[in-house]
Parts: sequence; C-alpha cells; structure tokens
Amino acid sequence: MNPQSEHLAVKVVVAGGFSVGKTTMVGAISDIEPLSTEADLTMESVGIDEFGASKPKTSTTVALDFGRVNLDAGLTLYLFGAPGQERFRFMWDELVRGSVGAIVLVDTLRLVDCFASITFLEQAGVPFVVAINTFDNVLHHHPDDVRSALGLDDEIPVLISDARERESVSDCLVTLVEHAIVSSRGVGRQPQRFGPAKSPRTSELLR
Repeated sequence: MNPQSEHLAVKVVVAGGFSVGKTTMVGAISDIEPLSTEADLTMESVGIDEFGASKPKTSTTVALDFGRVNLDAGLTLYLFGAPGQERFRFMWDELVRGSVGAIVLVDTLRLVDCFASITFLEQAGVPFVVAINTFDNVLHHHPDDVRSALGLDDEIPVLISDARERESVSDCLVTLVEHAIVSSRGVGRQPQRFGPAKSPRTSELLR
C-alpha cells in the first residue's frame, strides 16, 4: 500500500471533574456537530453534583461527548468526553480503551474534582496531559503549583487552556499526541504513527 494513501484514526479522551468544560472543549475543536448526551439537572442531583459558583449549569453529560477533527495529511482525531460524576465512572474503562491518551481538564478552584480522573489514567497506563481551564480568563494558580498539588511527574505536561477557543484546544491536542509518542517509546512499546513521515508537524495540521 502506498504510505501516502494511508489514513490513521486516533482516539482521544477528554476527562475531568463535573462541570469543568469537557463538553465545551469537544465542541470547540470538532469539525462536525458534536454529539452530546446532555440531560437536565434535577433536584435529585442536589448535594451529589456540585459545580461551584464559576458559572451556571442546568444540564450534565450522562454518557459521553463525541467530536471529530479531520486532518489533510490522513489523520482523524476522534474525541470522547467522559462524564465527570462518580456514578458514571463505570464507563471510563470503555472510553479509554484503544485511546492514544487523554486530556484532563481542571478547574483550579475545585482541583480535588480531577483527582479521580488522574488516578484512573495512571493506573490504566494511559498517557495524559493536564489542561487548566481559565474561567473568565483568570489564572488563579501557576501551572507549577498545580503540578505540585497533583503530585505529577515532571514529564507530564501541565498547560493553560481556554476550552472555548479552537486554537487553545488545538495546542492541548498537539501536546498530548507528542507526549503519547514519547511515552510509548519510553516504555518499550511501538510508537503510534500519525500519518506519512513527510507530512507537516502535528501542530500545523491542527490549526
């Protein structure tokens, strides 16, 4: 087969706590109308789903979000947003199966909400990056402080992101793909191939 005609599909998971911006992130980068399994919040969720005062929220993801990014050099990213609530955690195993890695989106005012996602990905051996979602364009804590609070190894990227902006989400995906390649080589696995060797850099393709 001509390598220039090969097409590669890559699965990426967007994880994090409840109401941190995962649905927004998938929608910001997707080339198609994203699939979102949103349901209205009801009184039964009071005391169970706590999302703080950063922004109003009347619905929540109850299964997954799905989006797709098509690239000219034969690469397609399939994005799966994972539900953040404890009661939907049984879905995480299936969502990360076959994925190249995950973006863990965090709100530094509710940092504890991302602990479960990070622990799960570490135990599952899934490469991930941490993206600090800047609500209202305010950075409350420096990435180095977030890294220290989460107890992350130095090689795990911690980024500043705006889940509403395509370019910002693109930067997160670029960093994740590059981190996943390095991680796969570091543990002796065969590195993932992301298109022809002479194709443009991943960062250029995602713009």
